[in-house]
Amino acid sequence: MKKGRVYFNGAIHQVTLAQDGSVRLPDGTALAEEQAHWLPPVQAGTIFALGLNYADHARELAFKAPEQPLVFLKGPNALIGHRAHTARPHDAEYMHYECELAVVIGKQARNVSQQDAYDYIAGYTVANDYAIRDYLENYYRPNLRVKNRDGCTPIGPWLVDAADVPDPMDLVLSTSVNGKETQRGTTRDMVFSIPWLIEYLSAIMTLSPGDIILTGTPEGLANVVAGDEVVTEIEGVGRLVNFLADDRSPSLSSV
Repeated sequence: MKKGRVYFNGAIHQVTLAQDGSVRLPDGTALAEEQAHWLPPVQAGTIFALGLNYADHARELAFKAPEQPLVFLKGPNALIGHRAHTARPHDAEYMHYECELAVVIGKQARNVSQQDAYDYIAGYTVANDYAIRDYLENYYRPNLRVKNRDGCTPIGPWLVDAADVPDPMDLVLSTSVNGKETQRGTTRDMVFSIPWLIEYLSAIMTLSPGDIILTGTPEGLANVVAGDEVVTEIEGVGRLVNFLADDRSPSLSSV
């Protein structure tokens, strides 16, 4: 099942994807995607993000694949929903998308083994973890201005039940900008697998329902600018649409 969250007619609703492609409110009302204000599909707890977790992306940046995971944390204000507008700093020269499979934890996890890791996953969604390269001081330690800006991590539209994704380590990811594909990869190329990451993280701290693991992005990054439509898509999980706007745009105050 695919489940999401929208703001519609003054209230927050849990919605599902109907067989005809429409968005269904709990009372059966059908909406088109454009009729609702989309929220992140889950209320996020701790957000873990992986750097350089795809071998091809590490090569793209002239790095060796890391021997230990490069993990940093993100604040929940970084998340924004499907079809939202993300502010692009007007003075930045290079801002790029990052199509990522997001893993949502479903129950408390502490010292979980790789063999049992999938039992602790509620589901999966699509994330686009933008980075402003101008502000990057060190790939191993992305600072606040690079990865924690409000609304710079679109996520959604759907949370797909874990049972409906038979093998999350064999999914195609892609990004298109204004209708032209610019990135394509596969989760098979992850350096550290999803079970490995859950074992690693749960050995350090307790994972809780609603925690999110952003598992990294494959090669194929490109600069995007205000006015661009960026679509990140993951096979069997969903298609996430985002629009970029100049951070001085008056329209951002109304979205």
